[in-house]
Amino acid sequence: MTARILVVDDEAQIRKFLRISLEAAGYVIDEARTGSEALELCNATAPDLVVLDLGLPDIDGVEVIARLREWSRMPILVLSVRSLEAQKVTALDAGANDYLTKPFGISELMARCRVLLRDQPAGDDEPIIRSGALTIDRRSRRVSVDDEVVHLSPKEYALLNLLAEHRGRIVTHQHLLRAIWGESHVDDTHYLRVLVGHLRQKLADDPAHPRYVVTEQGVGYRFGENGA
Repeated sequence: MTARILVVDDEAQIRKFLRISLEAAGYVIDEARTGSEALELCNATAPDLVVLDLGLPDIDGVEVIARLREWSRMPILVLSVRSLEAQKVTALDAGANDYLTKPFGISELMARCRVLLRDQPAGDDEPIIRSGALTIDRRSRRVSVDDEVVHLSPKEYALLNLLAEHRGRIVTHQHLLRAIWGESHVDDTHYLRVLVGHLRQKLADDPAHPRYVVTEQGVGYRFGENGA
């Protein structure tokens, strides 16, 4: 099947150049001028690859990457004039797969696109995850139980989303602490116990027999698939 690529850049001339070049190589191209448009199109069309400029007029490209990574593993190739090593590292740490500095050669761009499209593992991003009565819509950050919306704090949502993202696996205390509070709190397991307690309370998840946030004693937690 023909790959669909979303080109995100606020400069019309660059979008036109990329569209002509990529369409000539046989790709189907969508375009977005802003970060908000890009997020909406990713939600609507699920492109096979996102080619993203970082200097967008509404949302910084790094934020776009981070928000996409909340629910999607679609490959992201950054095209940017930001050439400092620290800037590249920031984008890659946020979840970008590759980084190409402007100006760039079209042959190199095509090669990088081919690699990203070829090397992505098969599988779905499952923007909506269900477990029994629990539904997590990762695109809108909406959580519901028995079709009733559950209002979670940012940290409560981050915890639930991390466990759902790693469903089928145990997520260690240290991984969760590092991801939610940062490197300086990897030993503060009491933070995690309190957060788990609040999350279970909001999900009506019985701590003695949890359906959604399951304790693996002394190691971490896992997502209770099928509400069990």
